[in-house]
Amino acid sequence: MTDLRKALESKVLIGDGAMGTYLSQLGHPVGISYDELNLVSPEAIREVHTQYIQAGANVIETNTFSANAYKLSKFGLESKTAEINRAGVRIAREAAAGASAYVIGAVGSIRSGRRINVSARELGLYFGQQIDALLEEGVDGILLETFFDLEEMEIAVKCIRERGNVPIISQFAVDQVGRTLDGYAITDAFSILKQEGVDVVGFNCHSGPQGIMSVIQQQLPVPLEIPLSVYPNAGLASFVDGKYVYRATPAYFGERAKDFAAVGVRLLGGCCGTTPEHIAEMAKALADFETQPLAETPKLSGESVSVIRHLNGKEERSAGRTGDPESPTLVDLVKQRHTLIVELDPPRDLDITKFMEGAAALKEAGVDAVTMADNSLAVARMSNMALGHLVQDRIGLRTLAHIACRDRNLIGTQSHMMGFDALGINHVLAVTGDPSRFGDLPDASSVYDLTSFQIIKMIKQLNEGIAFSGKPLKHKANFVVGAAFNPNVKHLDKAVQRLEKKIASGADYVMTQPVYDPELIKRIKEETAHLDIPIFIGIMPLASGKNAEYLHNEVPGIELPESIRARMSGLAGEQGRLEGVEIAKELLDAAMEHFNGIYLMTPFLFYEMSVALAKYVQEKSKERASYLFHS
Repeated sequence: MTDLRKALESKVLIGDGAMGTYLSQLGHPVGISYDELNLVSPEAIREVHTQYIQAGANVIETNTFSANAYKLSKFGLESKTAEINRAGVRIAREAAAGASAYVIGAVGSIRSGRRINVSARELGLYFGQQIDALLEEGVDGILLETFFDLEEMEIAVKCIRERGNVPIISQFAVDQVGRTLDGYAITDAFSILKQEGVDVVGFNCHSGPQGIMSVIQQQLPVPLEIPLSVYPNAGLASFVDGKYVYRATPAYFGERAKDFAAVGVRLLGGCCGTTPEHIAEMAKALADFETQPLAETPKLSGESVSVIRHLNGKEERSAGRTGDPESPTLVDLVKQRHTLIVELDPPRDLDITKFMEGAAALKEAGVDAVTMADNSLAVARMSNMALGHLVQDRIGLRTLAHIACRDRNLIGTQSHMMGFDALGINHVLAVTGDPSRFGDLPDASSVYDLTSFQIIKMIKQLNEGIAFSGKPLKHKANFVVGAAFNPNVKHLDKAVQRLEKKIASGADYVMTQPVYDPELIKRIKEETAHLDIPIFIGIMPLASGKNAEYLHNEVPGIELPESIRARMSGLAGEQGRLEGVEIAKELLDAAMEHFNGIYLMTPFLFYEMSVALAKYVQEKSKERASYLFHS
């Protein structure tokens, strides 16, 4: 047979239709691994392939859409990854024997539009295992389908290209807005993929024929310089009597087939809800269709790809729009002088009197911002959004709000961030959040739709005027996003490597956990000297001996030296707080020598301690500035 690339230059090829939804229609139970049927019921899969070929398909996909170790592990089948994929290719080959049909290996997205905690390295391993098996069995190409974001697609493409020059078809699942989930305009995503060696680009799933056609007409230049592939759903699904029902008829698919071919689609099949009847109607409609040459346009240069990545938020960019758009951000300030952030925990009850008194006192003491945790230690507290607005509106002090991954799903997180933007709160700190089961409501769910890396990236996406879904917004946010850093670990170099990933995700500044060792402060400076964003060193004064022991023994991410614990041992009340302030001053001396950014944490709303330390920072900063001036 002609190479798949050559065949697509001269005619429209007909792909097959759905596998999973069609198997369900045929009576196979929902909830099982349809990929495992390659091993336990190969005749059923062979029959589906045969029906599609008889309907007119000359490109069929292997039954391996979810046959990666990550998804197979849900059924305890991860050890059979290679076996299932190899069997999938063999079954398709048997069905295609003598039919002049291409067999392409189906590889589905692992993330599937969800923010799962799987690293890029792990994705590469999962894709690599599956692709190895498909290529070793001799597929005619690889179809990457139902991908929602460009980042994951690029990982899969790289895995294929590292293993050979087999044709690659890359299909995104997008809505009519025409953007990937990580914010790329579909034209830009296609251009990048073409530069990276993809042979065919296109769409599948998520939308029916009309939705995909709208994206093509509104987003893509016609004619295209690269073949286009389209596998629509049979319209939107409805749930009737316990089953998903798709409304788009085979006749409708036949009617739309010529429309797709006319705009450059060279591979046309079907996704969820489609059947051999849908494929037969499309094959019939295109039996006599004459293709036109694809556009001869200049190849995208590496420089152009770099520009696209910059415009889509892959390069660090400045931000800052709280209240007055011209006001400097904390990142701007800390580059010029010592800058002080003070954490003041929202109350656990409905009385905000002491909190507001503390915020006013800190304003008077000259702090640059007050920061509020997001239900720290999984204990329910008053909303930091509401209090942040009150602090900015009534006291005139900048607010920095923490945003935890634990409490809100993707919808709630975006809604929360849009609320911050509306209130003029644009400095945030992205944190993972302690698990709910350790807080005061242990039956509450820990959501974790996003990791700390992902939430940073998604918040910065709002700065481009792009929603988490990829849809455009009518306004660009201006968030300045901080990343949390715990230096109280055995291997500081590994913690710094994790921090580097947060910076790569878009973090603008860093706030550390409390540090109680001057030598560790010096080591942090040495280990992070190569980083080009500011670091705010965390200092939390101790309130008593019991407080010191609790922090050291029970709070994750905090470690106290024996010398500090000894100094605080047995102290309580005013005596304990005074000693805690003295220890904090010693730590501030070390911190201010190496860092401009200071992050004070107020224990138990004893804001008087933070006021005293804020004044100390102001005095030391003036002394240092005077010394440098005269010297």
